[in-house]
Amino acid sequence: MDRRSFLKNAGLAGATAGAATLAAPALAAGKRELKMVTTWPKNFPGLGTGAQRIADRITAASEGQLTVKLFAAGELVPAFESFDAVSNGTADMYHAADYYWLGKHKAFGFFTAVPMGMTAAELEAWMHFGGGQQLWDELAGQFNVKSFLAGNTGLQAGGWFNKEINSLEDLKGLKMRMPGLGGEVLRRLGASAVALPGSEIFPALQSGAIDATEWVGAWNDMAFGFYKVAKYYYTKGFHEPGAGLSFGMNKGVWESFTPGQQELIRSACMAENNYMFAEYNHNNGAALETLLTKHNVQVRDFSDDVFDAIGRKAEEVVAEVAETDDISKRIYESYIKSRKETSAWSSLAERNYLTARDRILG
Repeated sequence: MDRRSFLKNAGLAGATAGAATLAAPALAAGKRELKMVTTWPKNFPGLGTGAQRIADRITAASEGQLTVKLFAAGELVPAFESFDAVSNGTADMYHAADYYWLGKHKAFGFFTAVPMGMTAAELEAWMHFGGGQQLWDELAGQFNVKSFLAGNTGLQAGGWFNKEINSLEDLKGLKMRMPGLGGEVLRRLGASAVALPGSEIFPALQSGAIDATEWVGAWNDMAFGFYKVAKYYYTKGFHEPGAGLSFGMNKGVWESFTPGQQELIRSACMAENNYMFAEYNHNNGAALETLLTKHNVQVRDFSDDVFDAIGRKAEEVVAEVAETDDISKRIYESYIKSRKETSAWSSLAERNYLTARDRILG
């Protein structure tokens, strides 16, 4: 290389280095700290830790350009005020179950779980391929929120009871913690349903303020210690056959991100959705074994008569949501159509296989 070429190339290198030096402070100036609120107790297994994983994924994948700080229920706002906090910009994002917002709009229940509704796999199919995400965007957008699926607990248990449920008469007058449309089903069958955040359930059950509660499944239920104050554990939860958890972000904040940052957040939510579902499937079996062998929990199943009556009432309650307004009708029709299509295969394939496998292997 001759002297003239060397000086020319050196000059270009110096200019490039100078540009990089000037760009670095601009990049640093673009760093943002974001607040995530949740409806879960701090570090609660599965739910609380799942929210923290999303925060950590976004922070790590953005290489610190987006730093997410998590606030558990009550640390920044009360659990059930998470939606309003994100909608009005007090917080940037939430991790919750959208059926907590039925007071805002009844159709929010479809994006967590509805009685006799979709399993986790069926819900994900609707969201990604059946138009569910687009309808959710439209509904949540009315409240200045952008939402994604960000976790699933799988099929939930029927709940903890202080007495056996042998007939519909046993439900009458029963005070049970059950939010969402499942709670409305219980009310129409004569029970008294209340919505309580997770941290308030155990003391309410212990004091007798409620007679029964549903929560999630064996893993989370054991962590809350419900076996200490309730004797009977019912399976086959009609109310949440595949409870999807939601990541909601202030719409203005979402729209302020670059396309790459938006894709990063979308991918972090999808990763957690799959990770959490696997986590619950792994831990529920071991926890159930502990409940049975160490804590002498008595597992029960709702009789066909009770479950059939619940199912018929559930279909009425869910169908009535469609009468609320135009978007409710479109969400309901889309949900039912997708449930019918996906269940045709899941019933033929998975149910028949599992029945045969259990018959052979026990």
